[in-house]
Amino acid sequence: MIDANEYLEAGLKLHGHKCPAMPMGLRAGAAAINRLGVARAKDKELSAVVELGDEHCAHCFADGIQMATGCTFGKGNLRKSGYGKFGMTLVDRESGRAVRVVPKAETQSKMKETPFFLEYRMKGVPPSRVPDAVVDPLIRKVMGAPEEAILTVGRPFPMDVAKPAETFASFVCDRCGETVVEKYGRIVGEQRVCIPCQEKLLAGK
Repeated sequence: MIDANEYLEAGLKLHGHKCPAMPMGLRAGAAAINRLGVARAKDKELSAVVELGDEHCAHCFADGIQMATGCTFGKGNLRKSGYGKFGMTLVDRESGRAVRVVPKAETQSKMKETPFFLEYRMKGVPPSRVPDAVVDPLIRKVMGAPEEAILTVGRPFPMDVAKPAETFASFVCDRCGETVVEKYGRIVGEQRVCIPCQEKLLAGK
């Protein structure tokens, strides 16, 4: 079992500003970990999918997921589905069990009725410039609410996600001299190049 509150300080430091969405991600990630009965990922034993799309509010949710679950962009065990939703699915690769967690729509709707959104975010004010007196109560509410009041935590279900094989093979691009992972190499004439250099060569640059 993990407690999302133990990751709040580190999550805020990683995220860079205060807002209610990153803490919601912490709660969702912790709920998924606890429902599956697994430990936070040290390597790639877990895999997470967040249903976020691009260029909409509350992407901050994903940073909370990363912090709570240990599934990160850098480790390659976190990806976006592009659905434009706020759900997340956590998979335990060893057991083949998964769980989906979704913030309750009612909770999210109420958040959008607060001064944080109405008087600041929807008027284009960056979250880092929202006064603590406005945002701190929201964070406390998210972190202190009963799980069932803010999240829908599904039942575990089977989902087989194979652990991807890591590659250590690489080469040095003949054109720019930078290191490239082998499978991303391209051949142009007699040169072995990276993708950006291939595009430049084909464009005559």
